[in-house]
Amino acid sequence: MLGFTALVALLTIAPGPDIAVVMRTAIGGGWTRAFLSALGITAGCFIWGLASALGLTALLAASSVLYDGLRIAGALYLCWLGVQALRSARKPLPEITDGGEVPPSVSAAQSFSSGFLTNLLNPKVGVFYLSLLPNFVPADSAVLPMTMLLVGIHAVLGIVWLSLVAALVELAKATLTRRRVRKAFEQATGVALIGFGVGVGVETAIGG
Repeated sequence: MLGFTALVALLTIAPGPDIAVVMRTAIGGGWTRAFLSALGITAGCFIWGLASALGLTALLAASSVLYDGLRIAGALYLCWLGVQALRSARKPLPEITDGGEVPPSVSAAQSFSSGFLTNLLNPKVGVFYLSLLPNFVPADSAVLPMTMLLVGIHAVLGIVWLSLVAALVELAKATLTRRRVRKAFEQATGVALIGFGVGVGVETAIGG
């Protein structure tokens, strides 16, 4: 358990599209909306974990057509999120309420689904679970409960880390909600998301 926790902790804090999505949601909707994105990412992890325990990800790993198709869908979705961020950078900021708050620019459903789809459309998560989790399931343990326990550890670490990222963005909200700063932030996030998407697409095209 300690070895698994240390390994997934390092993988959790590694930069990737999950962090970019949460940061963008945090600046557009605050900590609560960003937390919903983190929950969406976690939900995707549990689905991949269940698929791994049931052997479905083995089918995905064995079929290049299914694997590449899912990767392409994920790449297109990341690019779409990036374009949305670039478009958002061109829009005027919403008016501040009487309480001094900026109304969220993303709904709760949009926040959750952005995290969920970002994770679910990434077949590398499924293949990663397929190759990693069996090594940490004791031979005398029930596969499904133990697998979901390991995924739960990963999910908790992910929520804690992404919540911290969202909190840091929230602390800097006074600066990030300035027109020029927010525009630059949205543009940087949009470029990063498109970069992730293009990277996945190129990797798929060359058979990586």
